[in-house]
Amino acid sequence: MKRFSYSLLQHLNRHRTDCRVLSREFVSDIIPSRINGAQLSPLSRTLLKSCKTAHGLLLLKNKTHEFRYNPSPNPDTMVDISRHLSTSHRKINQKSEIKEAFQSAKTIEEILKAFDDMASAIDENFGTAFLKEDEDHEKLLDFGNRALKILESGNKAPLPVVIILHVIMGNASYLLSRINDSLGYLNRASRILTKSEEDGVNVDNVRYVLYVLLRDLAKTNNAMGRSEEAIVNLRKALEVQEKVLGPERREVGTSNRDIAQEYLGVLNFKDALPFCLKAIEIHKAQLGNNSVEVAYDRHFLGLIYSGLEEHEKATEQKELSKKVLKSRGLHSDILSIDFDAAGLQIALGRYDEALNTLKDIVQQTDKENETPATVFILMAQVLCNQEKFADSKRYLEIACGILDKKDIVPSKLVEDIVFNKQIVQDYMEISMLYEIMNEFETAMSPLKRCLAINEKLPQEHSIWSVFARIGRLLLLTGKVPQAIPYLEIASEILQGSYGPEFIEVGYNYNNLGVAYLELDRPQSAAQMFSLAKDIMDVSLGPHADSIEACQNLSKAYGAMGNYKLAMEFQQRVIDAWEGHGPSARDKFREAHRLLEQLKKKTRGSSLNEFPTKALLLPRISELPSFRSSRPNVKVSEK
Repeated sequence: MKRFSYSLLQHLNRHRTDCRVLSREFVSDIIPSRINGAQLSPLSRTLLKSCKTAHGLLLLKNKTHEFRYNPSPNPDTMVDISRHLSTSHRKINQKSEIKEAFQSAKTIEEILKAFDDMASAIDENFGTAFLKEDEDHEKLLDFGNRALKILESGNKAPLPVVIILHVIMGNASYLLSRINDSLGYLNRASRILTKSEEDGVNVDNVRYVLYVLLRDLAKTNNAMGRSEEAIVNLRKALEVQEKVLGPERREVGTSNRDIAQEYLGVLNFKDALPFCLKAIEIHKAQLGNNSVEVAYDRHFLGLIYSGLEEHEKATEQKELSKKVLKSRGLHSDILSIDFDAAGLQIALGRYDEALNTLKDIVQQTDKENETPATVFILMAQVLCNQEKFADSKRYLEIACGILDKKDIVPSKLVEDIVFNKQIVQDYMEISMLYEIMNEFETAMSPLKRCLAINEKLPQEHSIWSVFARIGRLLLLTGKVPQAIPYLEIASEILQGSYGPEFIEVGYNYNNLGVAYLELDRPQSAAQMFSLAKDIMDVSLGPHADSIEACQNLSKAYGAMGNYKLAMEFQQRVIDAWEGHGPSARDKFREAHRLLEQLKKKTRGSSLNEFPTKALLLPRISELPSFRSSRPNVKVSEK
């Protein structure tokens, strides 16, 4: 599925926060697309607002984008401070007691009592935060598994308790970068709910948990790259939310906008449109036509209209949004509207328009010397796509100069984590652009900077891509022995986070196979290529990359002297390219030529004509526009 690049898509996911409420009344919940990568700014990932107390999975009431008049304190209306402190102290003690009860529960009765105490304590400021904000996520996992075993052994597991436990373990796994495990827990909870309904169990009393479960499934599916499944999860969550809250609540409007953003992120403008229109309708009715929420809705509606080639409507919505934001003094958000417009123009191949938009942003920000590095990276991307490589490199140098001056400070504050991760992402995109321009040595420098930054940050599951890309670049520069440790580390992180069948595991196995074959270790190479092929066959089907992995496997067997197996897999390559029709005619002919060479080998020919150079596959979570612009290359090429 075609998507925005990672960096561009992030601009469209900024209304999500990590603060939410899980209460009996099913109050407001705008659940994020990512947990550790929360986008907290109303519109701009580069101009972040403060969220000074949020970290982890705090379930606090979301007040994003609300504007409140705060008058000066009136002595006649001030609350007794000592009484307030006493209440706060009681809540802290209560929270501590409940947490301790959860962690020490060993019997069915103790577990159920702990949940009853939790339910009685739930309110907007307390919720189930004590379950989610604990930094010892291993302890939460241990408790969840232990509690489930105890409950299931006694056959007395109330449905809400079982589902909540699975959601807790799913989120703990996510925060431990075990994305595949997280998906397993959440999917199991979903199956339990589905079966309960099929068995006639009334699940109305767990609908608020079902909503949270579906939103968490969407978040985790997005982390796995499963955009379509994530959208299905969000739509089901919206249905649940409408049943519980009613279809006209403000929170329902925000959920409609979230779905519109997801569709916009995969460039599905037609399906995004009705959800965005519904968001505007609800927010206008609840908050007024000149509210900030409506302004945000109009911003995304303008992007959708732009994608649908309805440019007059797009301009109208853009100007209406800017007018409201300007009246509120939200100048950074006004800037981000142009930023998003440039991102969409790049995704749609409107490079000249995008370049003009980005130059306007530079003019707006340069006066205060606050132009984000990302602006210059996007300008470099446009110029690279236009094959104006010298100009592209010039802007990349400017971007690197800006990033190199940034201070990376270890912090648990969400805005600091997002800031630090954005710097890492910017360096990674700079590296990708240099790689496209065949500047492989230069491309490694930003990636090594990423590794240095990562040492100061909490372990992030996406760091695998840095190791994988460094390994690939070392292969491309002929430094094969040095490449192998990086590729092996990438495989270890990938499998630990995403499971052994994740598509990127297959791509990394293929590149490991290339390295082993280059070092004359054909048996190890054949093992890697076989694993890569199996994963790609399941995930991609008869895709070109699956066929290339099969071709590499044939070459590995040929290098081993096992010509029978080499010919078997070479025939599969031929059959697969034939299925691609006329567009793959050259590939089909080359595959035939290689088969004939193998046949000569089996007849004792001394000709050393069968090639053993395997093919690197460049997909390492690359930007879609980059993916189509660079051919696959052999390890010896530069």
